[in-house]
Amino acid sequence: MDSAVCSQCKVMFGRHNHVFKKYQQKEEDIVDTGSIINIAVIVLLLWFVYSRIRPAKGLKALSAEEFQNVMEGSEKRMLIDVREPGEYKTGYINGAKNIPLSQLSARLGEIPEDKAIFLYCRSGMRSKNAARILLKNGYTGLVHLQGGLSAWSGKLKR
Repeated sequence: MDSAVCSQCKVMFGRHNHVFKKYQQKEEDIVDTGSIINIAVIVLLLWFVYSRIRPAKGLKALSAEEFQNVMEGSEKRMLIDVREPGEYKTGYINGAKNIPLSQLSARLGEIPEDKAIFLYCRSGMRSKNAARILLKNGYTGLVHLQGGLSAWSGKLKR
Protein backbone atom coordinates (compact mmCIF):
# COMPACT_ATOMS: atom_id res chain seq x y z
CA MET A 1 0.00 0.00 0.00
CA ASP A 2 2.82 2.36 0.80
CA SER A 3 4.36 1.88 -2.63
CA ALA A 4 1.00 2.61 -4.25
CA VAL A 5 0.70 5.89 -2.34
CA CYS A 6 4.26 6.81 -3.21
CA SER A 7 3.70 6.18 -6.89
CA GLN A 8 0.54 8.32 -6.77
CA CYS A 9 2.52 11.11 -5.07
CA LYS A 10 5.19 10.90 -7.75
CA VAL A 11 2.55 11.19 -10.42
CA MET A 12 0.94 14.18 -8.64
CA PHE A 13 4.25 15.90 -7.99
CA GLY A 14 5.35 15.18 -11.52
CA ARG A 15 2.26 16.95 -12.91
CA HIS A 16 2.68 19.96 -10.63
CA ASN A 17 6.45 20.07 -10.57
CA HIS A 18 6.50 23.56 -12.14
CA VAL A 19 4.46 24.90 -9.18
CA PHE A 20 6.93 23.50 -6.67
CA LYS A 21 9.88 24.89 -8.64
CA LYS A 22 8.29 28.37 -8.61
CA TYR A 23 7.65 28.09 -4.87
CA GLN A 24 11.21 26.95 -4.30
CA GLN A 25 12.51 29.89 -6.38
CA LYS A 26 10.45 32.39 -4.34
CA GLU A 27 11.83 30.88 -1.13
CA GLU A 28 15.39 31.33 -2.43
CA ASP A 29 14.59 34.95 -3.34
CA ILE A 30 13.37 35.56 0.20
CA VAL A 31 16.59 34.16 1.60
CA ASP A 32 18.62 36.35 -0.74
CA THR A 33 16.61 39.44 0.25
CA GLY A 34 17.00 38.57 3.93
CA SER A 35 20.75 38.17 3.47
CA ILE A 36 20.97 41.53 1.74
CA ILE A 37 19.05 43.20 4.56
CA ASN A 38 21.30 41.55 7.17
CA ILE A 39 24.42 42.69 5.36
CA ALA A 40 23.05 46.23 5.05
CA VAL A 41 22.27 46.37 8.77
CA ILE A 42 25.74 45.10 9.67
CA VAL A 43 27.40 47.65 7.36
CA LEU A 44 25.35 50.50 8.88
CA LEU A 45 26.19 49.35 12.39
CA LEU A 46 29.92 49.16 11.59
CA TRP A 47 29.81 52.60 9.98
CA PHE A 48 28.08 54.05 13.05
CA VAL A 49 30.67 52.56 15.41
CA TYR A 50 33.55 53.70 13.19
CA SER A 51 32.15 57.24 12.94
CA ARG A 52 32.09 57.42 16.74
CA ILE A 53 35.65 56.23 17.34
CA ARG A 54 37.51 57.56 14.31
CA PRO A 55 39.78 60.55 14.86
CA ALA A 56 38.42 63.88 13.71
CA LYS A 57 40.38 65.48 10.87
CA GLY A 58 42.24 68.52 12.15
CA LEU A 59 42.39 67.25 15.74
CA LYS A 60 45.59 66.17 17.45
CA ALA A 61 45.01 63.33 19.89
CA LEU A 62 47.82 63.35 22.44
CA SER A 63 48.76 61.07 25.32
CA ALA A 64 48.68 62.59 28.81
CA GLU A 65 52.42 63.28 28.81
CA GLU A 66 52.39 64.82 25.31
CA PHE A 67 49.28 66.84 26.17
CA GLN A 68 50.95 68.32 29.25
CA ASN A 69 54.22 69.08 27.43
CA VAL A 70 52.56 70.70 24.42
CA MET A 71 50.16 72.65 26.63
CA GLU A 72 52.99 74.00 28.80
CA GLY A 73 54.99 74.96 25.71
CA SER A 74 52.09 76.89 24.18
CA GLU A 75 51.62 80.50 25.27
CA LYS A 76 48.53 81.30 23.23
CA ARG A 77 46.20 78.57 24.40
CA MET A 78 42.88 77.88 26.02
CA LEU A 79 42.22 74.75 28.07
CA ILE A 80 38.60 73.60 28.05
CA ASP A 81 37.03 70.92 30.23
CA VAL A 82 33.90 69.73 28.37
CA ARG A 83 32.49 67.71 31.27
CA GLU A 84 29.33 68.74 33.08
CA PRO A 85 29.69 71.17 36.05
CA GLY A 86 29.22 68.42 38.66
CA GLU A 87 32.08 66.44 37.14
CA TYR A 88 34.23 69.57 36.85
CA LYS A 89 33.87 70.25 40.59
CA THR A 90 35.34 66.83 41.44
CA GLY A 91 38.69 67.94 39.99
CA TYR A 92 40.06 69.66 36.90
CA ILE A 93 43.38 70.51 35.28
CA ASN A 94 44.67 73.85 36.56
CA GLY A 95 43.71 76.70 34.23
CA ALA A 96 40.80 74.87 32.59
CA LYS A 97 37.57 76.64 31.77
CA ASN A 98 34.42 74.54 32.10
CA ILE A 99 32.33 74.66 28.92
CA PRO A 100 30.21 71.49 28.93
CA LEU A 101 29.70 69.74 25.62
CA SER A 102 25.95 70.21 26.05
CA GLN A 103 26.47 74.01 26.06
CA LEU A 104 29.37 74.30 23.62
CA SER A 105 27.46 75.40 20.53
CA ALA A 106 25.75 78.19 22.50
CA ARG A 107 29.03 79.36 24.06
CA LEU A 108 31.31 79.51 21.01
CA GLY A 109 31.75 83.25 21.57
CA GLU A 110 33.78 82.48 24.72
CA ILE A 111 36.37 80.54 22.71
CA PRO A 112 39.00 82.59 20.87
CA GLU A 113 39.74 81.53 17.30
CA ASP A 114 43.36 82.73 17.41
CA LYS A 115 44.52 80.39 20.20
CA ALA A 116 45.34 76.70 20.36
CA ILE A 117 42.39 74.93 21.97
CA PHE A 118 43.12 72.07 24.38
CA LEU A 119 40.11 69.88 25.15
CA TYR A 120 39.54 67.12 27.66
CA CYS A 121 36.77 65.18 29.38
CA ARG A 122 36.63 62.02 31.49
CA SER A 123 37.40 59.44 28.78
CA GLY A 124 38.16 61.36 25.58
CA MET A 125 34.86 60.79 23.77
CA ARG A 126 33.16 64.09 24.61
CA SER A 127 36.30 66.09 23.90
CA LYS A 128 36.47 64.45 20.47
CA ASN A 129 32.83 65.39 19.85
CA ALA A 130 33.57 68.93 21.07
CA ALA A 131 36.43 69.12 18.58
CA ARG A 132 34.08 68.12 15.76
CA ILE A 133 31.72 70.97 16.72
CA LEU A 134 34.61 73.44 16.85
CA LEU A 135 36.01 72.23 13.51
CA LYS A 136 32.60 72.70 11.87
CA ASN A 137 32.62 76.27 13.19
CA GLY A 138 36.02 77.12 11.72
CA TYR A 139 38.34 76.52 14.66
CA THR A 140 41.83 75.16 14.03
CA GLY A 141 44.72 74.18 16.28
CA LEU A 142 42.66 71.70 18.27
CA VAL A 143 44.23 69.21 20.67
CA HIS A 144 42.50 66.68 22.87
CA LEU A 145 43.63 64.49 25.73
CA GLN A 146 43.43 60.92 24.50
CA GLY A 147 41.86 58.81 27.22
CA GLY A 148 40.68 61.94 29.05
CA LEU A 149 41.25 62.50 32.75
CA SER A 150 41.27 58.73 33.18
CA ALA A 151 44.70 58.79 31.49
CA TRP A 152 45.89 61.97 33.22
CA SER A 153 48.61 61.54 35.83
CA GLY A 154 49.17 65.22 36.64
CA LYS A 155 47.69 67.18 39.52
CA LEU A 156 44.05 68.16 39.62
CA LYS A 157 42.71 71.30 41.18
CA ARG A 158 39.55 71.05 43.30
